[in-house]
Amino acid sequence: MSGPAPSKTFDRSIVEGHLSSAVWKLAWPAVVTNVIGGLQGVIDHALVGNFVGFTANAAIGVSWQIFLVVIVFISSLFTGMSVLVARFAGAGDHEKVDRTVYQAFLTAIGMSLGILAPAGYFLSPWLLGLVNASPAVQAEALPFLRTMFVFSSGMLIFFMLGGALRSAGDAKTPMKLGMAVTVLNITFNVILIRGLGPIPAFGTKGAAMGTVTAFGLLGIYSIYKLWAGGWVVSFPKHQGYAPDWTIIKSLFKFGLPTGIQGIAMNVGGVLMLGFIGSVAHGAEAQATFAVGYTELFSFITWTSQGLLGAAAAIAGQNLGAGQPDRAVEGVHVAARYGLTGAAVIGATFLLIPTQLLALFGMHEPMVIEIGTQLLRVLALSGLFITVALTYTGGLQGTGDTRSPLYISIVSQVMIPLGICFTVRQFGTLEPLHIWLAILAGHFTRCTLSVIRFNQGKWRNIKVDLGRSAAH
Repeated sequence: MSGPAPSKTFDRSIVEGHLSSAVWKLAWPAVVTNVIGGLQGVIDHALVGNFVGFTANAAIGVSWQIFLVVIVFISSLFTGMSVLVARFAGAGDHEKVDRTVYQAFLTAIGMSLGILAPAGYFLSPWLLGLVNASPAVQAEALPFLRTMFVFSSGMLIFFMLGGALRSAGDAKTPMKLGMAVTVLNITFNVILIRGLGPIPAFGTKGAAMGTVTAFGLLGIYSIYKLWAGGWVVSFPKHQGYAPDWTIIKSLFKFGLPTGIQGIAMNVGGVLMLGFIGSVAHGAEAQATFAVGYTELFSFITWTSQGLLGAAAAIAGQNLGAGQPDRAVEGVHVAARYGLTGAAVIGATFLLIPTQLLALFGMHEPMVIEIGTQLLRVLALSGLFITVALTYTGGLQGTGDTRSPLYISIVSQVMIPLGICFTVRQFGTLEPLHIWLAILAGHFTRCTLSVIRFNQGKWRNIKVDLGRSAAH
């Protein structure tokens, strides 16, 4: 009988080859993965918008905003994991890479099953009330949100594995896994949202059922592959499988600031939904925000998130290999790629906004008017956010996860919410005021992120696991 498949070796071109090629090698599969992943939400919104109505669009939008507040905190462990994996991969240390990946997996699963599922189920009604969702929107959102909370483990495994593989230099495997889960998700959602044969139409809840089923199947396959070997990362052999508190402490050290950052930004997003719901035609504004910002703008943000991951891996691995100047240039290259993509996507927002909104069943005059305003603002905002996210990746990849936390609190919580609060106190808050507040936040985040990275204080951050309990 043959033994388990051998693990792949690390790709040394990231620290030794042509830099633009190395960035592109990591970036394009990550960008494709995120764009394909974004299509899942687009299709969900298009299906429920056409088969249920715009209240279902609003329900999915507010549900995802709430869901991300919590899940981003647990996913922050993966940022801590990525910092360690990139640094150890750059130094060629396979053993420490595998130890880190396993402990991140163990910790995330324990938190998702022990905290996220029960707390999310019971707190969902209160959370939906917090965002001023109308009774009709809440009725659609509650079963969707509870399903996502209770069955989130597969999604967490997917995020963990994608971060680990990309940080170790393999961006193509996460892309293939992302394509597979997207095909599964679309297939399940088409069936479950509208019904097929003996399978009833579950409507908005069907979108959540299809998503968690697709990610659950992928999670099972991923655990098998990590155990059997064959990927550039795997579960360690002959080292014990109990929690290793030395490694877990390091995961929280680097990941916790990112988790707090994610919570702060998403709490800000939830409060922003409250402002949106409070304006005249609030339901229409929330629906256009769910489609325009959460889905269409995701083609910029998810592309930029792919570049964030590439910049983090390039910066972290080259710092681990003792080449900080190469890390700097790698982040600059990634930012230039991001600006090009954001400009192209933003042009479509300016040229065909009505047609884009119509894809989601949005034909009401008020919805079209508000949505067109939003897309015009986002066309400019995308240029700032893509640069901000790329430089955030450079900071996080080198281990500076605190600076992005402070920058995000100022730029994407205090500034936009402060603008909305001030306008409402001294006048009448309208959707355009909210869209411009978002733009101001993105501009500030871009400026501060570039300044902080170019200061270069991340060059002196040290990473070491010490001796683990397994030894």
